Amino acid sequence: MLSDDDLAFLDRQHSAAMITVGEDGLPKVARVGVARVDGRLWSSGTAGRVRTQRLRADPRCVLYVHDVAAGWLAIETTVTVLDGPEVPAQSVQLFRVMQDKPEGPLSWFGGELDEATFRQQMVDERRVIYEFETHKSYGMR
Repeated sequence: MLSDDDLAFLDRQHSAAMITVGEDGLPKVARVGVARVDGRLWSSGTAGRVRTQRLRADPRCVLYVHDVAAGWLAIETTVTVLDGPEVPAQSVQLFRVMQDKPEGPLSWFGGELDEATFRQQMVDERRVIYEFETHKSYGMR
């Protein structure tokens, strides 16, 4: 569903806004990081976040990815919340792509964590992965 131009834009730009649907039917916006991992579009959250609860109730979501110099991209999606025992390893994959660090320590809230410590941090924070199924994309790039 994503064009080659869309994919190239997403490979360069990892900052996005996630728009979900609230109980009141109004759009709700949160800033997130996004990256393509093994051909899948992912983001990270925690089990207790409000947006996670909204996505479990209504998986519709729009991502808005913006780059001042290169334009913008909107992606209409359905989200699957991944929350199994593989999430710490998936989180390592996701953050390695977002941080452009194929190996070595990963940055986390102002510090550097080795991979084992990073995985444990993902467990402690009850991290989940949002996996986006794309239905439509549009924008100006």
